[in-house]
Amino acid sequence: MLDTLRCRFEGNMSRHEGLGWDDVEKRLANNLSALEALRLMEETGGEPDIVLFPNGSIVLCDCSKESPSGRRSLCYDEAARASRKKNPPHSSVEEQARRMGVRVMDEAQYRHLQTLGEFDLRTSSWISTPEDIRELGGALFCERRYGAVFTFHNGADSYYGARGWRAALILR
Repeated sequence: MLDTLRCRFEGNMSRHEGLGWDDVEKRLANNLSALEALRLMEETGGEPDIVLFPNGSIVLCDCSKESPSGRRSLCYDEAARASRKKNPPHSSVEEQARRMGVRVMDEAQYRHLQTLGEFDLRTSSWISTPEDIRELGGALFCERRYGAVFTFHNGADSYYGARGWRAALILR
């Protein structure tokens, strides 16, 4: 896993300019929960890499060109899944994130990721949704189309084969 991450890290230096692999390796060395999250992100198609955010945070996040293939066809949270009368999905975004030990990317993280490449050109990704929107039954997702990044809303109980979610884990 670490070899794969190192190769991806070295092949995409623009995602973490000024950050060296030794610092990342130190942060991961004895961090079993981060290593497990890395494994699960990789297994579900996230192609995780290290991204350095403008606030200085070092974040392990999904950098797959499209929303991770192993994390699609999910409604937003458990309440939304439970409310579906017909054909509920097997899980939800928040359930998966909790099991993986990561957070769902928020809008600022998603938009920063899009400054580092073009992601979700054919798919979309649920993003962390503010509680006031969630209380009204909605949830947010983003995608890139026409050279721009868009944020949309949908019912939290909806799910689509081309909509997944992207993970983020701040490394301390």
